[in-house]
Amino acid sequence: MCAKSYLLHYKLLNYIYLSSYHRQWLFIQTNMDNKDNQKLHIAMFPWLAYGHIMPFLEVSKFLAQKGHRVSFISTPKNIQRLPKSSQSPLITFVELPLPAIEGLPQCTESTSELPIHKVPYLKKAYDLLQPPLAHFLQHSDVNWVIHDFICHWLPRVATQLGINSVYFNIFSATTLAFLGPPSELRGGQRQRPEDFTVVPKWVDFTSNVAFKLHEMVSHWDCMDNEVSDFQRFADAIQYCNLVTTRSTPEFESDSVSLLRKLYGKPVVPLGLLPPSSVPCQHGGADDQVDEKWEVLREWLDNKKEKSVIYIALGTEVTLSQELIHELAYGIEKSGLPFIWVVNNRPLVEGMLGADIIPPGFETRVDNRGLVWRGWAPQLKILGHSSIGGFLTHCGWSSVIEALGFGRVLILFSGANSDQGLVARLLHGKRVGLEIPRDEQDGSFTSDSVAELTRRVMVDKEGESLRSNAWAMKDIFGNKELNNKCLDEFTRFLETWPAST
Repeated sequence: MCAKSYLLHYKLLNYIYLSSYHRQWLFIQTNMDNKDNQKLHIAMFPWLAYGHIMPFLEVSKFLAQKGHRVSFISTPKNIQRLPKSSQSPLITFVELPLPAIEGLPQCTESTSELPIHKVPYLKKAYDLLQPPLAHFLQHSDVNWVIHDFICHWLPRVATQLGINSVYFNIFSATTLAFLGPPSELRGGQRQRPEDFTVVPKWVDFTSNVAFKLHEMVSHWDCMDNEVSDFQRFADAIQYCNLVTTRSTPEFESDSVSLLRKLYGKPVVPLGLLPPSSVPCQHGGADDQVDEKWEVLREWLDNKKEKSVIYIALGTEVTLSQELIHELAYGIEKSGLPFIWVVNNRPLVEGMLGADIIPPGFETRVDNRGLVWRGWAPQLKILGHSSIGGFLTHCGWSSVIEALGFGRVLILFSGANSDQGLVARLLHGKRVGLEIPRDEQDGSFTSDSVAELTRRVMVDKEGESLRSNAWAMKDIFGNKELNNKCLDEFTRFLETWPAST
C-alpha cells in the first residue's frame, strides 16, 4: 500500500470512532490538500509572563514563514524585551498600555517583576485591556485570535466580532488533562487545595500526576479572588473554536486523546517548540550575551564530558533562605561539579537571590563549582558537552530545552503554576528523579539532595535514567517532528470555516 493510500485508510478507520464534532474536523483534514492556502491575519495575545510570551512568539514566527500576517499584541515593556531575531515584515507588534490599578507597582508589566502574592493585581490590570483589544480587533481584518487562558473573556469577544479563536495552552497536555473539563473547573468537587493532591477520576490511564499540598497552597496565593484561574481555564476552553497545546503525541498520546474526549472539540498538538535559536537576554544586546557565554564556555571546556550539573530555578521561584541553604549544602555534599545560576531578584522579601548563598559556600566549592549571578545563556549552557544533568524548577520551557539535548533531570518543583505536575510527569517517564520533599511544607534535607543527585548523575542505578533522557533528543530536539505539528496546526487555521 502506498503512503498516500495508507494515510487515507488510517483516517477512514479513525472516522468510525470519532464523535460527530470530530467527524467535521476529520473532513477538514481530509480535504486540506484540495484547498488553496488562504493567507490569514492572525492576532496573538499572550499572558504577561516571559514563559508565555516566548512560545507565542515562536508560533508567530512560524506562521509568518508560511506567509500569514501576525499582529503580536502585548504591553510596551514586554514587546521591547523581545529578541531582535523575532523581527519579520509579516509580524506587527501592537502595544497596548497596561492600565494602572491600585495594588500594582508602577511600571510593572510582567510576572517576573512581582512577588507571587502581587500577581492577582497584574491579572486585574490585564483584564482591563479588553476594551482596547476589542477596538483593535473590530477595526482590523483579523481572521483568528490565538489567546492565553488568563484572558477568559476574549473567545466571546472574538465570536461577537466574527473572529475565530484558539486557546493556546503553553503547558503540557498532561497538565490540562489533570485540570479536567470546563464543568469540573467551574464548580466540580475540588474546592480545597487538598482536593488537588490526588489523580482525578476522569484520567483513564495510569498516572502519578497530582499536586503536593505545599504546591497547591502556593498557587492559591496567586489567584484572583474575583475570577479564579479555574474559571479562566474553563471559559478559555469552552468558548474557543479549538484548543492547541505545547505537546506532541509521541510524548503525551494518552493525555492528548483524553483532552479530545473531555472537551468534545478539536485538540491539536502544536509540537514542543524547541528553540529555533539562542535568544538574547530579554532584549539585551547580542555582544553582552557573547561576552557572558565566553566566560562560561571557558569554564565548561575544562570539565569532563557529561560531568557537570546545571542548576537553575527560573526567574520567578521564591524560596526561603533556609531552603536555599539546604539546597546549597546538598549540592556541596554531592561532590559533583556544577554551574548554579542565581538570579538577581528577591527570592525572599527584601533580599536578592545573590545574597542568600551560604557564607563560605563559594570558597569551599571553588575547584569544582561556579555560582553565576544574574542572567545566563541557558540554551548554550545546556548544549555544552560537559553538561550531564539539569537540576530544574520544572518549568515546561526549561524542561523542553534540557531534554532537547538529552540531559537527565534532577526535579525540584518550584511550586508555581504547573511545575509540580511537570515534576511528577517526568519522574514517571523515568527521565529523571524528583528530590523528596515534605508534602505539607515542601521542606527537604541536604542529604536527600546529595544522594539523589549522585544517583541521577553518576551511580549505576541511574544508568537507565540517563539513557532514557538521552533518547528524548529524538522527540524534544526534533525540529522536523515539531514542524510537522506546526504544519498541521497551520492547515487547521487555513481550512477552518470563517466565523459569521
